[in-house]
Amino acid sequence: MALSGENLIAGGRSAAGPASLHGLDPTSGERLEPAFHEATAEEIALALEGSAAAAAETAAVEPERRAGFLEAIAAEIEALGDELIERTAAETGLPAKRLAGERARTTGQLRLFAEVVREGSWVEARIDRADAEREPLPKPDVRRMLVPLGPVAVFGASNFPLAFSVAGGDTASALAAGCPVVVKAHPAHPGASELVGAAIERAVASCGLPPGVFSMVQGAAHAVGAALVAHPAARAVAFTGSLAGGRALYDLAARRPVPIPVYAEMGSANPVFLLPGALAARGEAIAEGLTASVQQGAGQFCTNPGLTVLPAGAHADRLLEGAAALLGGGPAGTMVHPAIAASYRKALEEVSELPGVEVLACSEATGPWADTDARPALLRTGVGEWLANPRLGEEIYGPTTLAVVCGDGDEMLAVARGLTGHLTATVHGTADDLAEHAELLAVLATKVGRLIFNGYPTGVEVCHAMQHGGPYPATTDSRSTSVGTAAIHRFARPVCWQDFPGTALPAELRDGNPRRIWRMVDGERTRGES
Repeated sequence: MALSGENLIAGGRSAAGPASLHGLDPTSGERLEPAFHEATAEEIALALEGSAAAAAETAAVEPERRAGFLEAIAAEIEALGDELIERTAAETGLPAKRLAGERARTTGQLRLFAEVVREGSWVEARIDRADAEREPLPKPDVRRMLVPLGPVAVFGASNFPLAFSVAGGDTASALAAGCPVVVKAHPAHPGASELVGAAIERAVASCGLPPGVFSMVQGAAHAVGAALVAHPAARAVAFTGSLAGGRALYDLAARRPVPIPVYAEMGSANPVFLLPGALAARGEAIAEGLTASVQQGAGQFCTNPGLTVLPAGAHADRLLEGAAALLGGGPAGTMVHPAIAASYRKALEEVSELPGVEVLACSEATGPWADTDARPALLRTGVGEWLANPRLGEEIYGPTTLAVVCGDGDEMLAVARGLTGHLTATVHGTADDLAEHAELLAVLATKVGRLIFNGYPTGVEVCHAMQHGGPYPATTDSRSTSVGTAAIHRFARPVCWQDFPGTALPAELRDGNPRRIWRMVDGERTRGES
């Protein structure tokens, strides 16, 4: 497919803005053709007006047809074949094998949401039937379910150009809920974004859906994202990126005449706690697993283990010695864009120079292009320094972890209590460790969205039970997830029907349960015909 560099606006193409954006090969600095047109305020308004015009029809699409639409998107993405992998690799420096796996995750989650839509119980139907004989007042018939929220603005992420981008989990869950979507493509991979956006357009057309169900705009300027959030047609925002970026969108949405929810996934250091029994039994293996996790994807995972907490002693010394050798001798990773690599180097330098911080290792390896090099590093500090300086608890986005060496279990508990919100916390321990540190586990559960035992946080399973979100600043709303089927609930709201005749009710709330979904009827969960 020949890339046009145009914005995809409700089934049409538009190139009103300047052709000022190019993809960039992060392994060489080569500028990739074609030039992409920065979306204008008028184009963004057209996209959202198209979404608003399509919202009612999109919400009314029957579940089987909506599920088929999600499956059609997956099929169109797969039909792009090697072209998608090659362009995405050229724009991000990510290896083809990794991108093939990410494509499979992208299409897999689309099909998983299709199953959720087809089964139908996600609407959380609740029915309390009337009782005319109740005293002192008759009881009305009350029925409640979730309905689509309306047009959603989705911001593509830099680090996962397929799974968290144009057709990623945010788009998939919003479309599954019955919401139109306007995507802001990430400027680090505009070509890959156009390829996937065009695939979604083809699925829209083949399924006979209103063209306003999907639009995509390009742009590197902050004004593009701000215009999406500020437009009155937008009803929700989904974002994965930096704390500064997510908070800016959140504040902008709150200042609107009609505020809207912003589901932003932002910074997370993902602490790893190493307990004494595990250190003694398998310290060398933990050092290998931890450093591999730190370096995975050049540290460009939102679940990168950037903080390691462990008790002082000979076992800790050996583990840190082994980790320093592995990270100090590790290869330089290639980050997806020079600006991201520059931010990593700046953050690493700033933290390294703070009082009480020691650099145990920093690789001297070089990659194919210095501007995107990310050299792995290991830092060390003490509990007192860590508690005294909030900067030490913040994410360094890249292949680095900060070891906080504690004197005893009480100090580890103090570190846990001093954490802000994170996506994950990992605990390595034995059964005896868990029993002895039960309070630590209880505290960690208040700080994160996912607890991991004897594993590593880089790796998020797309499934029904996954929670990918945590207390601020990890996300703006810890009650939601951006991975897994529960993500659909972000883009729906409850509506209650009181004393309506059955013919005027949605199928999910009618007597006889024609959809055969799970419902709460008079306080009892049932899939029956009642």
